[in-house]
Amino acid sequence: MNKEMDVQPAAREDESETVLVDATGRLIQRQQYRGRTSAEDLGAATVLEMVEIPSGAFMMGTAGFKGYDDERPCHWVRISSFLVGKYPITQEQWKAVMDQDRPYRCKGPRRPADRVSWQGANDFCAKLSRKTGKRYRLPAEAEWEYACRAGTTTPFGCGETLTTELANYVGEWTYQQEPKGIYRQETTDVGSFLPNAFGLYDMHGNVWEWCQDEWHGDYYSAPTDGTAWTRGNPLEYRVLRGGSWHEPPANCRSATRLKMHSSEADDCFGFRVVVQGFDESLPISTRRSTRWLDSVFGKATS
Repeated sequence: MNKEMDVQPAAREDESETVLVDATGRLIQRQQYRGRTSAEDLGAATVLEMVEIPSGAFMMGTAGFKGYDDERPCHWVRISSFLVGKYPITQEQWKAVMDQDRPYRCKGPRRPADRVSWQGANDFCAKLSRKTGKRYRLPAEAEWEYACRAGTTTPFGCGETLTTELANYVGEWTYQQEPKGIYRQETTDVGSFLPNAFGLYDMHGNVWEWCQDEWHGDYYSAPTDGTAWTRGNPLEYRVLRGGSWHEPPANCRSATRLKMHSSEADDCFGFRVVVQGFDESLPISTRRSTRWLDSVFGKATS
């Protein structure tokens, strides 16, 4: 085994603010959170920021008759701690790792790398792993939804609905009783909106994000340990999550899934990466504090 692959990322504390809204889009909760992050130096004055996601269990999918059939049955999944990108991979990060430009639809160094296929996203992870000596990969679908929900059981990580002040989507459509917003018709720079309760940005809208998993039309027999649901066939249809700038809010929910072939590289397709977590032998005072989530969401997260 390559000993470099055992290198653990260095931790630092990070503070930010998140909000919750009701079905009308009205702000009902504002909360500070504190957690651990790391920064990977990619060269060319570019860094990759990673956020620690605490271990826990959650109800994956959509219950009852809401959402779509492929989001059922709703089921419990237990997740081990991991690190995930604070933002979708940007165009400057792609260039720093892959040493190439792409024919992006929406150009800008801090815009998400779009028109990326599942195969292209895995090529990026492989080269990033060789560059850093760490095992980078795409998130499992269960990891992605757990990170997106960040302790919530509402349709969105920010509450009961979306507004175009909170995410980049087709604001001419509404999900509940919120006012109509704008349709930007392109991606926005990552981090343009508030993060969720785990400190992650752009989990709703902007670009669809590839996951490891092969596509399954429902969750019967799905893994319950947070691992990817795959038989190892690279030519299968794969799963994307999160919606995009070109979707109505219903398609940007935490549980929404999209089926696409692994070779498809649409204008709205991007990704973020996952890596092994921090050394759990570190003092507990340096680990992410999620106690405030209990008061916000009324339930424990682990």
